[in-house]
Amino acid sequence: MARAARLDLRTFQQELATRLASKTAAQVESSRLGLDCGDTQWLIRLADAGEVITVPAIVPVPLTQPWYLGIANIRGNLFSVVDFARFLGLAPTPLGSGHHARLVLFGPRTGELNAGIIVRRVLGLRNLAELAPAAAPENPPGWYAQRWMDGDGRPWQEIDLGKLARDTAFLQVGQ
Repeated sequence: MARAARLDLRTFQQELATRLASKTAAQVESSRLGLDCGDTQWLIRLADAGEVITVPAIVPVPLTQPWYLGIANIRGNLFSVVDFARFLGLAPTPLGSGHHARLVLFGPRTGELNAGIIVRRVLGLRNLAELAPAAAPENPPGWYAQRWMDGDGRPWQEIDLGKLARDTAFLQVGQ
């Protein structure tokens, strides 16, 4: 079953790379990767995301925040793993077989932080031309970017992964 999930993810990433290669720079800039986390929708710039992978084995680290799940070895490199829903104060993201959770790794544009956030599902590409700008919530964190509404009236909050990677609360994993 894990092999099938790997093949599906690999196929998804190859299809995504093929579609992106056929797009112009302006089209890529207007596309965002949609994420489902804690029953809310999030967007990230494609250039900010390093990779989207199935959730690997995670080694817990004692005396850390409940949202900090631990360290994962990804192709010989250690990455900090954060349950994004728990970081937001929501219920933990379900992991394990039967769930669609994914680890979104921070890309090189976000800085030197080897980290990733676990989300419940990856929703695919979203074109900003199909979304309408919306008012920001009151007192948003500094890593919030533009807020959007889709045609069904659902809000989509864009995340600036570079700012999240430098956010004091995000970096303070110790209890």
